[in-house]
Amino acid sequence: MTEIVFIVEDDPDGGYTAVALTESIFTQAEDIETLREMICDAVHCHFPNEENRPRRILLKE
Repeated sequence: MTEIVFIVEDDPDGGYTAVALTESIFTQAEDIETLREMICDAVHCHFPNEENRPRRILLKE
């Protein structure tokens, strides 16, 4: 896998949520910068083996 795509949406309770389209990855944060960090952390946790980890993370709003 060379890339992974996340759909970013406003959370009705405040902040933002991000859901991966092709993997079971979900995260949330209060602001966009923190959300980006949380997404990177979630991808690293989901793909612990660097060889299998996507090289590019795309965010779509």
